[in-house]
Amino acid sequence: MTEISSAKKIPLHDIHVQAGGKMVPFAGYIMPVRYSSDIEEHNTVRNGVGIFDVSHMGEFMLKGPKALDLIQYVTSNDASKLADGKIQYSCFPNDKGGIVDDLLVYRIRENEYMLVVNASNIEKDWNWIQQHNTFGVEMENISDHLCLFAVQGPKASAALQALTPVDLQSLEYYTFTKGPFADINDVIISATGYTGAGGFEIYVPAKDANHVWTQIMEAGSLYGIKPIGLGARDTLRLEMGYCLYGNDIDDTTSPLEAGLGWITKFSKSFINSENLKSQKEKGVAKKLIGFKMEERGIPRAHYTLVNASGEKIGEVTSGTQSPTLGLGIGMGYVQSAYATSETEIYVTVRDKNLKAKVVKLPFVK
Repeated sequence: MTEISSAKKIPLHDIHVQAGGKMVPFAGYIMPVRYSSDIEEHNTVRNGVGIFDVSHMGEFMLKGPKALDLIQYVTSNDASKLADGKIQYSCFPNDKGGIVDDLLVYRIRENEYMLVVNASNIEKDWNWIQQHNTFGVEMENISDHLCLFAVQGPKASAALQALTPVDLQSLEYYTFTKGPFADINDVIISATGYTGAGGFEIYVPAKDANHVWTQIMEAGSLYGIKPIGLGARDTLRLEMGYCLYGNDIDDTTSPLEAGLGWITKFSKSFINSENLKSQKEKGVAKKLIGFKMEERGIPRAHYTLVNASGEKIGEVTSGTQSPTLGLGIGMGYVQSAYATSETEIYVTVRDKNLKAKVVKLPFVK
């Protein structure tokens, strides 16, 4: 964790404090972890609508005739499949078999892309791309000039529709458009999110952030919108089995071990693609799994996973009590022999081995 003193404040810091947000250091920024309770906020998003200020995320613009070539080389997914207004989930493989970061690639137009990266990795990612930019691509780090609001939940489009002429219902998942939003022009409205509850991510100029946040809260008040903190963001993403960088994926985990083979396309050449291809052919020794607790107990990161004989077979990377299911759920790496659905495994919680079962992700359908 970053020390509070060295962490950066996001532009709407004071608004979150006024709203009762408990502010904590996270990924180099001071962020609201909760306003009321994690469970209440989680359920607000699953059943209604909530707004997250995720302005700590990083955004890079890549422009030029070779922008796609650079993206193809540094990312694992096939960005040549993107058309204007389309988004792709991808990762930056490193040269040792692990992952530099996971990211979203937005195709703004031909020869112009926006990459959205994790807050804790902004500098690391920027340096990594720059180091491999032998293509003469114009790069701009616009992270400090943009704020990002994630309005998530089944009532998100109803709550936001009064603020824009864009037909929000017709925006397909993983597509975006630029248009007027809350009286601001050229706002990126993106049908994405990290909750599995549906909704949008709104990229606004930092100078307009206060105005847009206020407008969203007013328009959404009819639908019970509430500000939501990082605590509920974590339980929501975990119920969907979405990876969190630094927990479930990092510099030492390969995309194939992490179940991200679907974003690893060997139809092109990219950093470390030969080694990853050979790993795919040989098979991986460990795999990221989801599991549900069969006995009462809450799994937490770094808890040991064992087999029926008590031998260590892996480690938990993320775990929580699922507010939706009312039981302990987790993700972790295990030896491949234990990665099949329905396999019985045990989680060591306070020196007790508690029974759990490997399940197919997501936990919440």
